[in-house]
Amino acid sequence: MTSHAGGPPAQAEAPAPRHHQLIVSLFGLYARRHGGALQVAAIISLMQDIGVEPAGTRSSISRLKKRGVIDSVAVNGRSGYALASSVIETFIEGDERIFHPRRATATDRWLLATFTVPESQRNIRHKIRSSLIRMGFGSVTPGLWIAPGHLREEVLAHFDQHGLNEYLEFFMADHVGGADLHRNIDSWWDLPALDALYSDFLLNNAGLLASWRETDASITDPAADARAFADYLVLITQWRRLPYLDPGLPIAFLPADWNALGAERLFQELHALLSPRAERHAGRVIDAGLAGA
Repeated sequence: MTSHAGGPPAQAEAPAPRHHQLIVSLFGLYARRHGGALQVAAIISLMQDIGVEPAGTRSSISRLKKRGVIDSVAVNGRSGYALASSVIETFIEGDERIFHPRRATATDRWLLATFTVPESQRNIRHKIRSSLIRMGFGSVTPGLWIAPGHLREEVLAHFDQHGLNEYLEFFMADHVGGADLHRNIDSWWDLPALDALYSDFLLNNAGLLASWRETDASITDPAADARAFADYLVLITQWRRLPYLDPGLPIAFLPADWNALGAERLFQELHALLSPRAERHAGRVIDAGLAGA
């Protein structure tokens, strides 16, 4: 991602998110605030603000439609797209994970999951295992999975929504003795890989925070808002997977130099700085398209 001339730099060293990932973030952030759908022209214009050519945007839109993430709709008589009804609940859950993450304490309970699937339904087994991983569960054994207890309602709702409850059993549990939880958590989750992701996030975005702190937020500047939008969309796309990979594990059981807390603070500061400016810019572009329809 290249720097923006005349303003705070974007995350130049960060691996550039894929176009379809950025579009998913765009819908998650702004479509629901503007009637649930976006005109194609607005999507293309906003993606151009972060250097994505129209052909790349159209190709990614087509891919997301085939995957069932978005549906074709008319927006004020023009071509547009809206989030598919099947994924809206997932986006609502994502709001909590991304913007209001919870971190368990050493005394909190754990959520255990086990499932039984007939050999003839391997596709169901894969779907359940993939969902458990995506929601942040660690694997104790091939048949027993564990997550912080505060995920209980989100997890139960997810598997009920997808019609998979008949294969699963869930339990709330306390750790009352046995092996050292520090050692076990390190084996149930890939902590070194997760810590490296947090470290990368800190490295890639610390300079961005310093630059935007020097910008006067009280001055309304459309050009600065456009730069903020570009930086914010990339920031959200980089960050949004981390609260799923780390389901809020207790700090007491994690390494002393765990990078998660610093990364969470950095994200929240950047979110506070960039979100209002980014919203203004996105609103201008989306509203201009609607007014011209």
